[in-house]
Amino acid sequence: MERTRARTAWAAVLLVVLTGPALIWLVRSDPIGMWRQLSIVTGLLALSALVCTACLPSRLRGLTRTFGIENILGLHRQLGVLCAVLIALHLAAVVAAKPTQVALLMFPTAPNRARAAVGATLALAGLLTLALQRRRLKIAYEVWRWLHLLLAISTLGLSALHVLWLKHLVTDAVLGPVLTGLGLLMIAVLVARWLGRTMRTSEEFVVEQVRRENPTVATLVLSPRRRRGRGFAFSPGQFAWIRLQRSAIEEHPFTIASSAHDPEFAEFTIRGTGDFASSVRTLPEGSSVWVDGPYGSFTVDDVPAAGLVLIAAGVGITPMMSMLRTAADRGDLRPHRLVYVARDTTDLLFRDELLVLRSHLDLVVTEVLRRPSGDWTGHTGEIDVSLLSTVLASLDSGDRHDYFLCGPPSMVDDTLGALQAIGVPDDRIHTEQFDMA
Repeated sequence: MERTRARTAWAAVLLVVLTGPALIWLVRSDPIGMWRQLSIVTGLLALSALVCTACLPSRLRGLTRTFGIENILGLHRQLGVLCAVLIALHLAAVVAAKPTQVALLMFPTAPNRARAAVGATLALAGLLTLALQRRRLKIAYEVWRWLHLLLAISTLGLSALHVLWLKHLVTDAVLGPVLTGLGLLMIAVLVARWLGRTMRTSEEFVVEQVRRENPTVATLVLSPRRRRGRGFAFSPGQFAWIRLQRSAIEEHPFTIASSAHDPEFAEFTIRGTGDFASSVRTLPEGSSVWVDGPYGSFTVDDVPAAGLVLIAAGVGITPMMSMLRTAADRGDLRPHRLVYVARDTTDLLFRDELLVLRSHLDLVVTEVLRRPSGDWTGHTGEIDVSLLSTVLASLDSGDRHDYFLCGPPSMVDDTLGALQAIGVPDDRIHTEQFDMA
């Protein structure tokens, strides 16, 4: 119930920000031509959508906890596409209202207000290309993130200049303050996101240990530099962003793998692919890193389940380990079923610890290999209806069981299809995909 109220409140805020300025204009404006009216309304909607698009991924904890990071990033992409559509409609309406205004698109001879609009449109087109074609472009994440940030700043800055240089709506007695308020809201959110973090001493952590799990995976054990209150409090299954310098732009998200029962330490199990992950795996003990978190709604603390089915692939095991470790520390008596998919036995992490956890929990672990060796006698291939039916056979079908899925998008999609095929309701399935950008 509390989460439903939070969702309703956040949705109302987003709706007001998105449609408020346009509705105010429609209520207060004098009768004008249809195309002229459409050009103003689409322009206002596009501007509001830009503000929402910029603020959504700015790590507002209440927002990400309510909707989940996947939904927030999905809405962020959808609003970006909506911005592009609205801007296209805005340009079409401007020209339709007065065909001679097509000259405003000619950058060399256009006035500054039009140049700013064209520049913002081109920057937004670049943003959409990066977002929608990221895998095809095969750009390194670090480069992609820098380009995304620079194009976003260009889009927002040029859009603001376009509105200011028009000297139209900003001079309106009501819309002027409303638009100013939107701008200040966005600036406040972005300042808190990018500058405020350098002022928070609570984000500095000390490297206690770097523990090798296999040739490509290591666990980073951290403790808060300044211990206050409960230490690093989080819910099992949440994640945090790690950066190697206080004011660094480059940072990456990693799931917290340790038990939430012990806030004095935080463990992150990281696969060593890419320069950043490789650097993290070689950090010396005693060095400092900065942790921004926790974030996310992928946690068992928010569901009233009688039993839990955890399905993971590769390092997607990390949130599941946090859930299982926390459950053991709390003396959780509910049944836990873990399905763990890996390439081969080398990639099956935490096997010894999972064996120990079975003595503390009602836990059954099902290992699945994609590339098994000749002596492997367990399950092979992908997760399907047959495998899930076998796993669920030991659970009481009359109880509510919630399903947590974490891994690559393809694995999550396949598992979702199998769960839906056996009749699992959508509201009992919770997902976390390795696709944060």
